[in-house]
Amino acid sequence: MAIEVHLEEVLKDRQMTSKELCRLVGITEANLSILRSGKAKGIRFGTINRICYYLKCDVGDILKFNGILEEDDEE
Repeated sequence: MAIEVHLEEVLKDRQMTSKELCRLVGITEANLSILRSGKAKGIRFGTINRICYYLKCDVGDILKFNGILEEDDEE
């Protein structure tokens, strides 16, 4: 995936568990796990907003572009 997820590192830096973040943000642990693993195909801006708010971070702290263009099979 051309977008790398660094949520695990931010959680550790903030000394917050994924379970606690799920409770605050209002998402399931399964959905957060999919996001943390980098296997998510999409995420709502509202969810990103809440994650960044509770982790006191910027979107660029948790999502990074690796410089590779990937062709999307879904068109």
